[in-house]
Amino acid sequence: MKSLNLFIGSLLNYIYNDVITHIPIHFFRINFLRVFNRKIHPTVKILLHTKLLNFWKVEISERVVINQYCLLDCRHHIIKIGSDTDIGPYTKIWTLGHNPDDNEHAVMGGDVYISDHVWIASGVTILPKIMISKGAVVASGSVVTKNVGILEVVGGNPAKFLKTRNNELKYYLNFTPLFN
Repeated sequence: MKSLNLFIGSLLNYIYNDVITHIPIHFFRINFLRVFNRKIHPTVKILLHTKLLNFWKVEISERVVINQYCLLDCRHHIIKIGSDTDIGPYTKIWTLGHNPDDNEHAVMGGDVYISDHVWIASGVTILPKIMISKGAVVASGSVVTKNVGILEVVGGNPAKFLKTRNNELKYYLNFTPLFN
């Protein structure tokens, strides 16, 4: 049974990541994902060429936008994304890595939690076991190696505190892609 589940999971990953994600009609992509995962809200926008590894383990709330060419790694752990969050293109969210001190190159990792009203700019890398709190902003090209606090703006490699965001977080994302 475990071999069959592994085969089915691998086949679903292939179908979504190598076929469906290239279809330029958002309606088809989101509905394919929602057939297998009802924890992806129907208002979510996942744009072209975004890869979701083990997409049945991701939880995405209302009005989230995940731009083109992102990668969400849910191979062993979950990624949970709160409402009205905007994730820029070419962002990578990792839940799994390797232990550099292990003689067997063992895997290690943990869940990633991204709260409501978070803005992750383009080209960001988020490492395993990270919590990005409500209203936080991560600047372009940053590498997030530790938790980000409420309304914090962080940037750099590794990402460091830059300032506190001055925003009441009353907005709702309302992006409707046509062929993205």
